[in-house]
Amino acid sequence: MIDLHYAPTPNGWKISIMLEECGLPYTLVPMQLGRGDQLQPEFLKLSPNGRMPAITDHAPADGGGAVSIFESGAILIYLAEKTGRFLPTDLRGRLEVLQWLMWQMAGLGPMLGQNGHFLLYAPEKIPYAIDRYTREAKRLYGVLDAHLEGRDYIAADYSIADMACFPWIMTHKAQSLTLDDYPNIKRWYAGLRARPALQAGLAVGKQARQPMDEQARKIMFGVDAPAHAQQQQS
Repeated sequence: MIDLHYAPTPNGWKISIMLEECGLPYTLVPMQLGRGDQLQPEFLKLSPNGRMPAITDHAPADGGGAVSIFESGAILIYLAEKTGRFLPTDLRGRLEVLQWLMWQMAGLGPMLGQNGHFLLYAPEKIPYAIDRYTREAKRLYGVLDAHLEGRDYIAADYSIADMACFPWIMTHKAQSLTLDDYPNIKRWYAGLRARPALQAGLAVGKQARQPMDEQARKIMFGVDAPAHAQQQQS
């Protein structure tokens, strides 16, 4: 059995989608990010960076004790290797998937996260930051759109690269972007959206989403992080 420490956000959806696609049994451990669950000592033992998702696998393949994994990309690779699904084993196929997974982890996710922050959550509108991250978001969309020309999936077959990118593309309206400007992404997005397991993954913990009030904003953006968490992350 796998424990999934989770909130319904793009990084959380990556893992709930993967678990549903693989049909792995798991126990949901809901996290209230606006309450600071991610900064509590027991969670920091699982995820030293104080970010969800994280998983604990109580039946790892080596037959040893429970193993915990943090960082969504590492979790996707772990689950793919555990199940033998959604990550090719041949050299070139594996490299293609891993390159695009790392592209999402290092580029698409962080840049869209910054774009969304300065568009939606920053206490003051900073034109330079908004312009900087909007342009970078559009550039990254352009990279993915060009790559998807003539393709149904990011790699040869549906993979963890698609599962990693889809939840961030799902935020396009909040990012003030339209998929009409990126026809290959729009086609790819519609195809993935129709997958029942993906839909099931997106529905996980949906009822637990909470509005962003001022206290939640302070906790999530580090203003009121507990002292022990600030020390752990310094």
